Amino acid sequence: MRSLPLHAPGSPRTARPLVRLGAVLATAVVIAVGTAGCGAPQHNPAPPIDAPAAPAAASGAGSALTDTDVNAWLDGLLPAALDRTDIAGATVAVVDDGKILTTRGYGYADTGASGNAAVPVDPDRHLFRMGSVSKLVTATAVLQLVQDGKLDLDTDVKTYLDFELPLRYERAVTVRHLLTHTAGFEERIAGLIGTDGGDLNLRRSLMTDPPEQIYQPGTVPAYSNYSNALAGYIVERVSGTRFEEYVQRNVLDRAGMPSSTFEQPLPAALRDRMSNGYDTSTGPAAPFEIVGTPPPGALSAPATDMARFMLAQLGEPVGFAPLLDQPTRALMQRPALDATSLGTLADGPRMTLGFFAEDRNGHRILGHGGDTKYFHSHLQIYPDDRAGIFLSLNSNGSGALDSHELRESIVNGFADRYFPARDDQPTAGVDPATTAKHAALAAGTYESSRAIGSNFLTAIGLVGRTTVSVADGDRLLVEPGPLSDSPALYEEVAPWVWREVGGQRTIAMRATDDRVEAISFDSAFALLPVEPARASMVAVPVLALSTAVLLLAVLSWPVGAIVRRRLGRAPRERAGRTARILSRLAVAGTLLAFAGWVLSIGSIMSLQDVPGPALRTIQVLQLVGLLGVLPAAVRLVDDVRRHLGWRRITASGLILFALAGAGWFAVEFHLLAPSISY
Repeated sequence: MRSLPLHAPGSPRTARPLVRLGAVLATAVVIAVGTAGCGAPQHNPAPPIDAPAAPAAASGAGSALTDTDVNAWLDGLLPAALDRTDIAGATVAVVDDGKILTTRGYGYADTGASGNAAVPVDPDRHLFRMGSVSKLVTATAVLQLVQDGKLDLDTDVKTYLDFELPLRYERAVTVRHLLTHTAGFEERIAGLIGTDGGDLNLRRSLMTDPPEQIYQPGTVPAYSNYSNALAGYIVERVSGTRFEEYVQRNVLDRAGMPSSTFEQPLPAALRDRMSNGYDTSTGPAAPFEIVGTPPPGALSAPATDMARFMLAQLGEPVGFAPLLDQPTRALMQRPALDATSLGTLADGPRMTLGFFAEDRNGHRILGHGGDTKYFHSHLQIYPDDRAGIFLSLNSNGSGALDSHELRESIVNGFADRYFPARDDQPTAGVDPATTAKHAALAAGTYESSRAIGSNFLTAIGLVGRTTVSVADGDRLLVEPGPLSDSPALYEEVAPWVWREVGGQRTIAMRATDDRVEAISFDSAFALLPVEPARASMVAVPVLALSTAVLLLAVLSWPVGAIVRRRLGRAPRERAGRTARILSRLAVAGTLLAFAGWVLSIGSIMSLQDVPGPALRTIQVLQLVGLLGVLPAAVRLVDDVRRHLGWRRITASGLILFALAGAGWFAVEFHLLAPSISY
């Protein structure tokens, strides 16, 4: 769904940072124990794939949006891009003025890697996985029930559920919060994608280890697959119909999408029409992916059906009945929260009831991206211009950002070619002294609001952070820039609203008591200040030094024994032996625990389940290390009392420091938290 670790269903917008988080965290502890220098790997992204650079706000009449022109444009761009990126296939649809302008297929739905004949992509026939684009169908189903008076957007969701949610705040969670990713839930990874679809149960999935609520409802945009899954379950509860069946009859069939489905595995009639998914075009085909909670990401559809869905969302006559009446469709497509709950974040990009605001060149654009492990999609509609574009890829590509950059080049290129800015966009401007003050307040280190805050995966937040600093006195340098791996410079264009210099992205800030408490950089994502105790300049050195000392201590044990034997020295005295043994057990336990966390987190970020008993065993080892601080302190005191020399005293002091540092890290980053749900 939108931006999950390792291309779990979601958009690449924050999937990329979280992908890095898993890889970097997995190596961070290895780095910390002395194998390499500390720090996250750097990435220098290539320019958009095969797409000519476009000005920040292309001005002029633009090209005429005709089938001849758009086909020539796509044909000149996509085949070479697929070849360059090692992506097997792509499918595209464009709508305009109430009709399907074109559907195109490129590359292969089956590369023939298994020995079969290669099969080119057919946009009318081949199904692609939609990932989080599915959320638009789920949101549409919710709005249908709102339209019929069966659901109220601002009623407590407890009214519609038959199980209890683990809520931390008194303010009610509403359906509006679910559709705008502001219910306040932390991230969940387990069960997102697998290959076994034999026992899917939406209610059981939602009840089993639900995420904790870590933000006040309505106040912090924090993308949440769980929220959308809850919305889908509410559809099921209120309608009395299984979710997959409801959306089939009331959304997909109604919009004239006969080849689309949320069913997993696919119905027999559609199975031979499913495009294979690939890592790269030269690799083997992957198994059909099963999304554990279908509403946020299980849709499979061909480009032609997605074209009909876009037309239906634009209010055009398609299928056998409108999806929504005009007032409800307008309700779905306008910003769903205001300054009452968001404060000044409401002046930046905001969620509608399902769509992301993706405006460009002064045109209103509503969109949604989506990713599974192997499929990567994006849909955009232009409500005021009666147009839309859909694109899906069936491979990751050879580079980490290939699928993301290709999609960006297509949707942004489409906007710049056919919907350029009519004139320069006016800006109100801000008093220079005020801007300088706001810039100074914003300086600091931030982490994503889409986070895990209740268990061991809190440590993922150590990497992938964003640094904001003041440049030129009143501008902000954001490193890396939002939705990018490169720095970006921003200038204030309205109070607490900043626009990228030479670009079109905007961010908005909310400050309280002269402290910036949130920066929204996309409709459902925000940056939050890092707590001082968890600052990288504190946590990383403590972790690195502690681990290095403990490793050296372990290495010193056999070396010391060999030296004493060769030099004929007497064995270590028996005095203090118990404290030495217990502290050694603590050292070993800590190192084994850290190694266990590296392996476990690496597996989880690869969407592989880690058994609960294994995680509990790691926690026991971590606890042994923490409790070992006491015998280590006794050992140091005993060494000092008996005047055993500066070498022994220093070694004992370092071990105590290392165990204490490792213990602090374990407590601060919830490695010992009772919950191991991820």
